[in-house]
Amino acid sequence: MKVAAYCRVSTDKEDQINSFESQRKYFREYIERRPNWELYQIYADEGITGTTTKKRAAFNHMIADAQLHRFDLILTKEVSRFSRNILDTISYTRKLRRLGIGVVFMNDGINTLDPDSELRLSIMGSIAQEESRKTSSRVKWGQTRRMEQGVVFGRSMLGYDVWDGKMTINPQGASVVRLIFQKYVYEHKGTTVIARELRESGYKTLTGSPNWRNTIILKILKNEKYCGDLKQKKTITPDYLTHQKKYNRGEEEFIFLRNHHEPIVSRELWEKAQEEMARRNNGRNHSGPGCRFPLSGKIKCGECGQSFVSRSRKRKNGTIYKVWRCGTATAEGKRRIDMAGNIIGCNTGYQLRDEAGLEMVRRSVNMLKLDTRAVIRSITHIVLKVLQPTCDSRQTGVEHLRKELEQTEEKKKGVLDAFFAKSISEADMRLMNREYDRRIVKLNEEIARTEKQENLPRQRALLEKELHAKVMDIVSGKTACGNFYGNLLDYITAYPDRRLEVRLKFFPGKWTYTPKNAKDAS
Repeated sequence: MKVAAYCRVSTDKEDQINSFESQRKYFREYIERRPNWELYQIYADEGITGTTTKKRAAFNHMIADAQLHRFDLILTKEVSRFSRNILDTISYTRKLRRLGIGVVFMNDGINTLDPDSELRLSIMGSIAQEESRKTSSRVKWGQTRRMEQGVVFGRSMLGYDVWDGKMTINPQGASVVRLIFQKYVYEHKGTTVIARELRESGYKTLTGSPNWRNTIILKILKNEKYCGDLKQKKTITPDYLTHQKKYNRGEEEFIFLRNHHEPIVSRELWEKAQEEMARRNNGRNHSGPGCRFPLSGKIKCGECGQSFVSRSRKRKNGTIYKVWRCGTATAEGKRRIDMAGNIIGCNTGYQLRDEAGLEMVRRSVNMLKLDTRAVIRSITHIVLKVLQPTCDSRQTGVEHLRKELEQTEEKKKGVLDAFFAKSISEADMRLMNREYDRRIVKLNEEIARTEKQENLPRQRALLEKELHAKVMDIVSGKTACGNFYGNLLDYITAYPDRRLEVRLKFFPGKWTYTPKNAKDAS
């Protein structure tokens, strides 16, 4: 019988590597002592977490070989080495059992070919997963406490070197940061102009690239670290099983420390930069999902591949209109070769007016041969789903409260884990538990009160009737609706010869237009 073995260590520290080699040696000797067994291969993942199988190359290789029936049995030390995710554990052992391949968890005494193996495996797998949750909770709790003490979690940035949790000024980068703030606040230059001037002057970004972009300038201007403050937990890892990071949009409390380190620019200058950004953006923001710019991110340059960016223009009568232009052409000008031999710029330099872009989409939609009544029904249903958060605000409030309640209960568990790990005293544990208990009671009361409020079925029926009439006007072309056509648009490709190709979602083919007058492009 051909036997494979699987071993894993969760970190790449030296002591774990020794354990890793010990596991491999143990499996070889164990299999060699069985006369009817033949070692096929030892699959080993080094320094990889067990809460997910996506990044475990050796594990996935083993499963692929199993599907080819290259061995008959798998040996592994224990359930936690195989996987700390109970769903993965059950799923893969079932898949292997269907192939006639058993998995022996040696320390746990489980053979997945035995009749009661799944019950025992579920218990052990749940324990392994719960241990991962506790470990994750302890680590997050410890990191939060260290953040509160001023330890910096993050990488170096332009102007600052981060080493061993401390920030120190990098003089060369700091001079560039000061120059950026000076140009923006006192010279009243835009981010695109500043980026171009830095490129032309030969300044380098943090990575050593000469390719400055307006987005890089904006990030620098918005970063509170440059005035000496420290804001952490901007990104979080909400799921300890997937380890995927996401931007913190209020799910967890930020850690903010004022005057944490030596500033590069004065607080006064930094605050002036924030005020200037707010002033320049005044009137550009709109509320509601998808309402900002229907064409945003959907116009691509056919030469360089960059997205078009929006710019506001003023007519002689004082009214404002919006145009779109290739991001590369806006930042770098026409296509050319610089002194270093690099190709920069783009020849798609014309502007597309916002209303002209939407008009092309509207024409394309009207050219479709559709069952209008079916389309109206479908679109009404889609729009209702889009508006669901607004219509069911009370329900959204309940969901938000429940999520906050779940997070509070998780934090309470983290306090207990920290106490057992001897990270906090019993007095601190009791104090924090009382605070969390008070919050849990309050949240439960708010949830109960919100759930008692009247639902909105009647309002929804009226809204559906109104939407049906409005959608009919839109589909028939009687009424223009930027958001509607923006949602139907897949993308527009703009070429240097002013040719524009429109592609719609869910529909094959494309529609080609060539703006010829000032109403279409300028």
